[in-house]
Amino acid sequence: MPLDALFELRQAAWLAEAHISNFLNRRRSLSLEGLDRVLAAQNITIDQLLPVELAASAAPMSRQVSSDPMEAVPVVSASAAMDDAHILPSAVIETIQVAASRLDDNRARPSTKHAHWQRFVAIRTDAQQAAAMDPVLLPGAIVVLDRHYNSLAPYRAYQQTLYAVRCGAALLVRFVDFNEGRLILRPYSRNFPVQLLPLAAHESPGDYLVGRVCLVFSEL
Repeated sequence: MPLDALFELRQAAWLAEAHISNFLNRRRSLSLEGLDRVLAAQNITIDQLLPVELAASAAPMSRQVSSDPMEAVPVVSASAAMDDAHILPSAVIETIQVAASRLDDNRARPSTKHAHWQRFVAIRTDAQQAAAMDPVLLPGAIVVLDRHYNSLAPYRAYQQTLYAVRCGAALLVRFVDFNEGRLILRPYSRNFPVQLLPLAAHESPGDYLVGRVCLVFSEL
């Protein structure tokens, strides 16, 4: 970014020069408050930044008309999404039809464990999941997971990647960082705390990243 543009952004967002410098040099991340200031200064909305196709929620899938071939994605429980390499018919709660092109366009970075797992599954968010990620997720939203993306490498440059993360017996949808042997699980809502998930010496982040959130359908 040119220095004059950086100076204007820093002033518009009311951020200290050291704060911006540390962020651009990847020494520290922006706080949610700082991110909100930057977005407001640039007249950018969260919908334009999120690596999730929230536009899919504009209409129920049954009403969407497309010439693309459709592919059935199973909606399963959180435990099945975390633990079942291949989804059995008995584990399917319902199925949704998604344009095959939307699925095929997703890049994969699977961990060794997940490379041969059934790739796309979906879960339906409950009230607590939605509250932590409001307004990114709404209660009852269908979240499609790409279980062949278990890497912390950003899916898109300068954009946070949204993951489904194994946290004990729970499946959380969060933005994720990694620092000093711990996964940092960040909600979008400021009313929910950041959670730290320590990794054992033999564990890697891919052991906990169930998959990347690649699509969200809010009206089904």
